[in-house]
Amino acid sequence: MKILVIEDEQALLESILAYFIGEGNICEFASNFASASEKIALYNYDCILLDLGLPDGEGLELLSQLKQMKKKDGVLILSARHSLDDRLAGLDLGADDYLVKPFHLSELKARVSAIVRRKNFDGDNLILFNEIKVDVSAMKTSVFNNQIVLTKKEFDLLVYFLANKNKIVTKNAMAEHLWGDEMDLSNDFDFIYTHVKNLKKKLAEAGGKDYLRSVYGIGYKFGDA
Repeated sequence: MKILVIEDEQALLESILAYFIGEGNICEFASNFASASEKIALYNYDCILLDLGLPDGEGLELLSQLKQMKKKDGVLILSARHSLDDRLAGLDLGADDYLVKPFHLSELKARVSAIVRRKNFDGDNLILFNEIKVDVSAMKTSVFNNQIVLTKKEFDLLVYFLANKNKIVTKNAMAEHLWGDEMDLSNDFDFIYTHVKNLKKKLAEAGGKDYLRSVYGIGYKFGDA
């Protein structure tokens, strides 16, 4: 998953980042309204963890910006505010969930995973595509019920393709999703080709059909079409 953490409390921010990065996720962060506004305008995320009380602005305004831009990022509000009005305001503006501080990181992870599943796969842990089966929670993949071993990047790449099946995904979008905004200035996408080649090889060796097509000069397309 690619996650943006918008939080100005340094200790909490560091704990959340360490926890999700330790789980193998791509994490970016913003500690103030201005930085957060810039990031959500430039990039897409599987889930945004949004603190409402920022030093230079109101978190709910960021929700309004996301809505105006018609962005599809999942949003989980993190707030010390307990009032029903605050919860309803956030949900009405498009937030997917609301978690009151303090919270356990394990609960935060469960809420984030639920949002991403709901956004991309109708809430299912299991993704089924013809002979391919992916267990998102257990990070297991099988072809014709025979398990194959994928690296973390290969697994994330397959899930990303399945979430965007029959759509053309650009190399830039793939790089941003799998490596974050640190790849912004890179014009060398050989590393993507390597991961795609290895993923195709492992699926084929297990008897899977070749669903991946290269779209010259743009990126890739995964699916029957």
